[in-house]
Amino acid sequence: MNLDEFELAIHKLFGEELLKEKDEYGFTSTSNDAIKKIGYATNLSLKTVDLAIKHGVDLMVTHHDAWDFLQGLREACVEKLEKHHISHFWIHAPLDFVHFGTCTSLMNELDVDEIKQYSSYSEAGGELPGIAEFSAPLEFGQLTEKMRAKLKEPVRAWKNNDKQIKRIGVLTGAGHSSMLIQRALDAGCDTYITGEATLYSIQYAQYAGINLLVGSHTFTEVFGVATLVKKIAELNPGLETLELIESHFELNH
Repeated sequence: MNLDEFELAIHKLFGEELLKEKDEYGFTSTSNDAIKKIGYATNLSLKTVDLAIKHGVDLMVTHHDAWDFLQGLREACVEKLEKHHISHFWIHAPLDFVHFGTCTSLMNELDVDEIKQYSSYSEAGGELPGIAEFSAPLEFGQLTEKMRAKLKEPVRAWKNNDKQIKRIGVLTGAGHSSMLIQRALDAGCDTYITGEATLYSIQYAQYAGINLLVGSHTFTEVFGVATLVKKIAELNPGLETLELIESHFELNH
């Protein structure tokens, strides 16, 4: 696969509507044109770049670019990528809201039986969480332990009702808004799952009586990147892929 074929795969998987916001994805190419090995991670960082170098990656695929407000980080990453002839592609909002994206991938990891609503975004209505159901209701502790096992981290958990878990709302990453929790409630969810929480998220979930499960931003979203890379590989047989495994650096609890 070369860079042009990679870009064709991205357009095929996402469609033009999701890719219309040009500042929500980006591509940094080097003199390297042939892509034999893709390394993927949630974040572009010096650590993930070092892993890409170590494993002989031709192209990095990440959910996040290095944020502009992390002054100098992106430039340092690009300099290192260019030195080692590694290209980089990142895709943010489109991966959150494509039907196979971050929320759907996490719900599938949690072994849901039916997806009722894909996560989505519109200018009129803003963000909507993904909604899914279990055919056999779970105890709160069962779902908590399942999520901890999948993310391999100590997911924070607030049990705010006495119901068995039947319907969950999921907005990976920074889904801490009380408005998003309310939208999960409006959709009949008994539990809301996200990758960040604030004082207000926790207070509102307690007030509203909806269970709250919070993993890290990085590890609630990495499954979506893995799904994307798997789909790219299916379109390009013979392509090698591997996860550039990040540490659980967000954990402070």
